[in-house]
Amino acid sequence: MAVSARRGTPLTIEEIRSATLRMIQAGGVEALSMRKLAAELDVNPMSLYHHVANKTALIKEVCVANLADLDLPAADLPWQDQVRALAHAYRTLVRRYPALWRYILNHPEIIEDRRGPLWDILFRILPMAGVAESEHERMTGILYGFVTGILLVETLGHIAQNAAEDSFDAAVEIIIRGIS
Repeated sequence: MAVSARRGTPLTIEEIRSATLRMIQAGGVEALSMRKLAAELDVNPMSLYHHVANKTALIKEVCVANLADLDLPAADLPWQDQVRALAHAYRTLVRRYPALWRYILNHPEIIEDRRGPLWDILFRILPMAGVAESEHERMTGILYGFVTGILLVETLGHIAQNAAEDSFDAAVEIIIRGIS
């Protein structure tokens, strides 16, 4: 029996997330399994469960970690500029990790708890824009749906490549006017 190269080296959640993202980019989320991930990391599959409960929890971890790496807007900017920056940061994420994003679109449970930097900033922006607190949950869903729809149309090629940037910017301005 071969001795594992990992023997004595503790597994970290950062290693797990990094390997998960590499595997998703290579073969899509559907090709990812806890067993394959364990093989990639050269650990016993049960070792993964010390860090995450299951594949869905792992995907959530990867999403939250990736959002933390985005260039997100500063709190001292006017709310309109924060909306613009947030929308573009999300678009960057979609373009960087298309396989992960497509999976999330078909599995809303991944983002149902709306945690992480992207959501925190959105919940920060809404009061600044004068949106009543009772509307925050509903408004985040609407805004997420609107931006996601634009990005879906763009990634499916329904907007010409040379017009995508202008179209996205125009859609973000519509969002800002709508919030106002």
